Amino acid sequence: MLAEMSDVLSAAYPWTKALHVISVVAWMAGLFYLPRLFVYHAEVVVPGSDTDRLFQTMERRLLRGIMNPAMMASWCFGVLLVLTPGVVDWGAAWPWTKLVGILGMTGFHEWLAARRKGFAGGTNRVSGRTYRIMNEVPTVLLIVIVLSVIVKF
Repeated sequence: MLAEMSDVLSAAYPWTKALHVISVVAWMAGLFYLPRLFVYHAEVVVPGSDTDRLFQTMERRLLRGIMNPAMMASWCFGVLLVLTPGVVDWGAAWPWTKLVGILGMTGFHEWLAARRKGFAGGTNRVSGRTYRIMNEVPTVLLIVIVLSVIVKF
């Protein structure tokens, strides 16, 4: 049974890897865009206005319609890659640095989801400047993850 599963995972490896990359790209797009929306929402938009409701709609749809499914797909395909024989050497440092980056990315995603609820509830207290700074977090994590996988440091 285990040997059959290993054979299936090995045969599906190129497809699993491709779907993983596609889902990560979609997730990253959202992680880059949502904080940017928050910058403008925090700095320019008057709470309770039509523009406020428009931003809330855009933020909710981006998070629920693109980012959440892309994150879940990234995790699912990533786990399948980890389970594929010969893909990960847990004795090396790179899978651990990648894992730290992925956990950081997931934590950032959850932080953004909480901030969206703050805007929706009219309780946002985070400045546009803070959102600008936080907009750099996914870039740093992406660098760690890509270097971990490609350079295998």
